[in-house]
Amino acid sequence: MRRKRPTVVCLAAALALTGCSAASTGGAKGGSALTYLTFETPSLTATFWNTSIASAEKKVPGVTVKKIVAPSTDRDAYAKQLQASGQFPDLLQSITPSTFATAGLLKPYDQKWVDANFLLPLGNAYKGKVYIPPTNSQIIPEVFYDKKLFAKAHIAQPPKTWAEFMAVCAKLKAAGVTPVELGGGDPFSASMPLTGILSADVLGKNPNWLKERYAGKVKFTDPDVKAAVGKYRTMVKNGYFEDGALGVKYADSITNFTSGKTAMYMMGSWFLGAVPKDHADDFGAFLTPTEDGSLVVPFSVGGSMAISAKTKDPAKATAFAEAWSLDPANYKALIEGDGAFPMLKGKTLDDYGVDVTKVFKDSYSYVTQQNTKVSSFGWATNDDSMPSGLNNAFYAASQALFSSDDVDGQLAKLDAAWDSATK
Repeated sequence: MRRKRPTVVCLAAALALTGCSAASTGGAKGGSALTYLTFETPSLTATFWNTSIASAEKKVPGVTVKKIVAPSTDRDAYAKQLQASGQFPDLLQSITPSTFATAGLLKPYDQKWVDANFLLPLGNAYKGKVYIPPTNSQIIPEVFYDKKLFAKAHIAQPPKTWAEFMAVCAKLKAAGVTPVELGGGDPFSASMPLTGILSADVLGKNPNWLKERYAGKVKFTDPDVKAAVGKYRTMVKNGYFEDGALGVKYADSITNFTSGKTAMYMMGSWFLGAVPKDHADDFGAFLTPTEDGSLVVPFSVGGSMAISAKTKDPAKATAFAEAWSLDPANYKALIEGDGAFPMLKGKTLDDYGVDVTKVFKDSYSYVTQQNTKVSSFGWATNDDSMPSGLNNAFYAASQALFSSDDVDGQLAKLDAAWDSATK
């Protein structure tokens, strides 16, 4: 799972959540009563959470868990509200560890347990400690494409270089096909093209860029960032997104793409859970193209739940979190419904008993292969995570840059927001 967006690494981000509620799933009578901040999406429903909580409760005698459902996609903000009112949960799903660890609010996991169970034990470590188990990973974004619409425009293969990508967009538009879908009405979704381009061009050349931004060695207003943003502005000016893209909600953008209204869709790999099974072979995926065609994987290692350092029963809270994080049934739901790439040691996809598409398997191969992986821009939960509040500033800039040529002004705002957040 992942931070404030979809999946479990991410899925949350991607989807609108439904209301706030607290409900106990039952469990043992007496003993420890724990609170657990979750979220709900069309793929991770109330039933999923209730079932998964009940299963973990059975593995930890004496524990009863009360589920708290976040009222919006911003789980970090809601957790802060709960903390300010003295109601900080014992367990928190898919939050940003750095936001709370620096305030001493989270308890790290035992590194020996992490090392024993996960493929990338330090994949989402923050300052050397693991606050959410690295249970899964995602690519944010991939470029999904409709093979039939490519064929209609006489495009034989997906592009490898940026020049080829621009040529593909031009051919699609000339064939009367909208080249790229954009759910611009939801901030995180609107940012996907920029996330892909910045990850490929800026982080692909300098994987330490975010760490260097903390050190003040680089800025958003630097030429390499401006050039990357310029590519996005070119896509907008050339009319490669649908009309009224800033008014398209995330859920509608999925429907538009899967129903054949648009040819490509830059979205996190959680979209794989939404690929229509009845014509899944019509879809393929490639990475955001670079200038020279080299592959750069915008990678994010997600995780399950964080444990409050203030919980009254840290042993029971830890036991519940570990049981939930290793439950095969949870992985099956996350893989099939949320496109999560599992990161448990000693497991193949077949071990989870999942039914996945070819495009899922092709996408997962980017995770298992040796290649250039960088922290997806704005989606990291490790030391490459941005300061609290910067994600929202980045989303706002992404929406503004759809209709504004003031690249310098928007990037200067990001620098100012970063400096303010890190004072």
